[in-house]
Amino acid sequence: MTSRETGPVPDRPRQPWASPLLGRSGAVAGTGAAQGVAWHYGDPVAEQRALVAGAGVVDLSYLGVVAVTGADRLSWLHTLTSQRLADLAPRTSTETLVLSPHGHIEHAAGVVDDGATTWLLTATPDGLAAWLGTMRFALRVEVADVTDAWAVLGEARRGEGEPGGDVVWCDPWPSTAPGGTRYGPPDDEHPGADRAWRLVLVPRADLAARVAAREGAGMRLAGTWASEALRVAAWRPDAAHEVDHRTIPHELDWLRTAVHLTKGCYRGQETVARVHNVGRPPRRLTMLHLDGSEHLLPAAGAAVSDGSGTQVGVLTSAALHHELGPVGLALLRRATPVDAALLVDGEQGPVAAAQEVVVPLEGHSVDRPAPRGPLTLGLARKRGPAGPSSSRTP
Repeated sequence: MTSRETGPVPDRPRQPWASPLLGRSGAVAGTGAAQGVAWHYGDPVAEQRALVAGAGVVDLSYLGVVAVTGADRLSWLHTLTSQRLADLAPRTSTETLVLSPHGHIEHAAGVVDDGATTWLLTATPDGLAAWLGTMRFALRVEVADVTDAWAVLGEARRGEGEPGGDVVWCDPWPSTAPGGTRYGPPDDEHPGADRAWRLVLVPRADLAARVAAREGAGMRLAGTWASEALRVAAWRPDAAHEVDHRTIPHELDWLRTAVHLTKGCYRGQETVARVHNVGRPPRRLTMLHLDGSEHLLPAAGAAVSDGSGTQVGVLTSAALHHELGPVGLALLRRATPVDAALLVDGEQGPVAAAQEVVVPLEGHSVDRPAPRGPLTLGLARKRGPAGPSSSRTP
């Protein structure tokens, strides 16, 4: 069931989902990863402002939910994924990655445990549940894709769930978790620091009623246009957009919240450790400020080229922000100069773009081990043809 070197494992086809909220007046349906829910409800700028003010709710019922039960669930997930989960306290949110043997991201999931069940919120529920099912062996765990029973609502607020209440996953981004590290700015200087965001699980049959109750309390229903614009402005990677068949977490600054560097062995750990120690991940995430004169956003997946016409990367997300204007996230070759004049392929021709650095060009995390000194390097080179270092440059 797993494609070990082709990126996130595609889900098996499931019955197409159409949210009952798409029947609202003014609702415009989303496409791509957000198919089945509303892109906006007629006024995306006002919807964004409601989210910024902490008074918005977003229908994210296209997302998947995997439930893991059994006495061994946390210690088992700890051994399989990138995050420290063995001692995860109830109603404490974190996130984790499933990596290929070569360290490429296959699945990403928000993780929260309610004391009896570990809930995994993911863009690839079928693939994740299927892979976990093959890894059960004789352990006391059960895995189920429960997407058909549970829907996800996004709220622009902070706060973990309460005992006996709804299951809540509070987005940890961009706070560097214990055992994590960062490539980008300090937590309190990060543009995502002001973005409050959490996901709430509700019975799928009660989705419309739960939203109506929030509207009755003064919240505004917003579409994914609004939530995506704020995500892009916060430099927040999303597996449905920023991950392809060769993405490693360092390229996205995802060691902040999704990887524990000292927790012990898991699949893909060797690549994580090597790139962390040596530095220079092959690519780097950057935020693009796009020329808005054409009034059309380039599509995700569009090629990004430098002034010579050479492709240096790909646009992974694009959005129209209510204050910043047209913005996007892109994965570029690491060595692409930060001041390079970039062009993004657009429907009406190339769109000019300027970079705002997310992962620095040198590709070094803030706690990267110091490189070996000149004496060590000299000794290694002098060992000659018979020495173990002669086959490659140290």
